[in-house]
This record gives sequence, C-alpha cells and structure tokens, in this order.
Amino acid sequence: MGTGRILVVDDDPQIRRVMRIMLIAQGYEVCDARKGEEALDLVRSEKYDLVLLDINLPHMTGIETCRELRLFSDVPIIMVTVRNTERDRVEALDAGADDYVTKPFSMAEMLARIRAALRRTVFCSESRAACLRLGDVEIDFHARRVKTSDKQVRLTCKEFDLLSYFASNPNRPITHRELLQAVWGSDYGDEHEYLRVFINRLRKKIEPSPKDPKYLLKEPCVGYRFDLPNQ
Repeated sequence: MGTGRILVVDDDPQIRRVMRIMLIAQGYEVCDARKGEEALDLVRSEKYDLVLLDINLPHMTGIETCRELRLFSDVPIIMVTVRNTERDRVEALDAGADDYVTKPFSMAEMLARIRAALRRTVFCSESRAACLRLGDVEIDFHARRVKTSDKQVRLTCKEFDLLSYFASNPNRPITHRELLQAVWGSDYGDEHEYLRVFINRLRKKIEPSPKDPKYLLKEPCVGYRFDLPNQ
C-alpha cells in the first residue's frame, strides 16, 4: 500500500474518476484538477507528493503547466499522454517531468511508475563529505540543497538523487542501466533519453560551462562519469 498525496490533472472526468478510485484503494490521498491553471493554483496553496499530469489539456497544455510548476516547485511529475515518440518523451522531460506514461496503460504499470517517482533515495558513501564544492557551487547532501555564491539552485527530487549517486561513485564510468536502476528503480534500464535530458538539466545548474562540461562527462558507448576533483 502506498502513502502520499497525489494531484491528478486531466480534463476527462472519467479518467479522473478511475484514477481516484484506483489510487485511494492503494492508500493514497487524491485530489484532482481539470485544467493546468487550476493545478498551478493547487500546488501553490497545498502540499502534494506527486502530480500526474496529462499533456493534452485545454488552454494551458500539460507541457506549459509542467514548465510553470518547475518555476516554484520540485514536486515529482509524471506526464501522461497518448503520444509515445522519443521526441514527445524528450519534450516532456525537458519541461521538467520526472517520468512519462503512455495511454492506454495498465494499472500495474501506473502504480509502479508512481512508486518510482515517490522513491526518496539516499546514497551513502564513507568517502563523501556532507557538503561538496564544485567551483562556486556548494552541494549540501544532508539538506538536499544546492547554492552558488549568490543564489539558491532549485533541483527536482530526481535531479538531486542522480547527482547524489554520481557523487557517491566518482571518477568511474557508470553505465546507463546502473544509473537508471539506481535512481528510478529496477523496472528501468533502457530509457537512455531520460539520462540525456536529466544530465543536461544538471549541467545547466552545476557546471560553469554546460556546453563544455567539467564534471558530468559522457563515457561513449557506456554511460557517464562524474569527474570529481580532489577535495
């Protein structure tokens, strides 16, 4: 049985009703919204552990809603859509989504995706300090905060989990599958586009020059490596 408060955003009342029944039966508390604007107001005023967000919303699309949510919230977001090309997935992830589910989906698949999104992974390493400094970027692993000399940097939960795994495993090649299964869960492993998007997002937040990265490096045909200087 799950725990947590989930916001379902979909303009189809039947889908909202089915999702509500299914999620409540699993132990989740559920609220719903019909439009992106309504979802934004709810997330601003109330605490949610997860947002299930349909892409094809009237007026403000799910993609637009996701981008707006990411301006002020790090709540995990799962995009739900009938479209399933790589371009569609990348667009959703670029907007700030943590995961992507295609309609029609099985209830078992949706529940697995929800559990993966709600995972709060803690990666421990005896060799890693509680804080790590990369140039003018300071990462506080205990507080799960990143800041520069003049501002706080907002990371989503999955972005921080990915960064934490890299910091726990520095200076070695890490395969795509290892990263996906460590951060998202054992059901993942082939979603390479997830890593491309998330690492690009992290580079923009911690690298001095995101297009010429110094820390988050690609290992051709293998995966990625976190090049950690001597602390």
